[in-house]
Amino acid sequence: QVHVVESGGGSVQAGGSLKLSCAASGSAFPIYNMGWYRQAAGNEREFLASITSDGDPKYADSVKGRFTVSRGPAKDTVHLQMSNLKPEDTAVYYCNADPFGQRLGAPKRGDEYDYWGQGTQVTVSS
Repeated sequence: QVHVVESGGGSVQAGGSLKLSCAASGSAFPIYNMGWYRQAAGNEREFLASITSDGDPKYADSVKGRFTVSRGPAKDTVHLQMSNLKPEDTAVYYCNADPFGQRLGAPKRGDEYDYWGQGTQVTVSS
């Protein structure tokens, strides 16, 4: 069973920065794609950024230029450096581990190979 754990959430004032980290353990396979999503109160979970083990990043338009996703150096870890934070960035942030790249269009192997962390709260005050 793959276990995904996020860390680094907290409270910050608008304009500030935070770095989130995520580590996945227990996978029998190297995790090809890892990413970040968030869910604000009353909203659906939305994609923010992802990066493959090859170092190919993808970003949602809403965070492009403010957030930077990176992998490593430890195996199956991913980070999200967030800068110029805004009150509308307030949400629970979730890490996703996608060993086979299903979220990038690779052939579906099933939801049992799509792993989520418990989430970490980020609160941005004005």
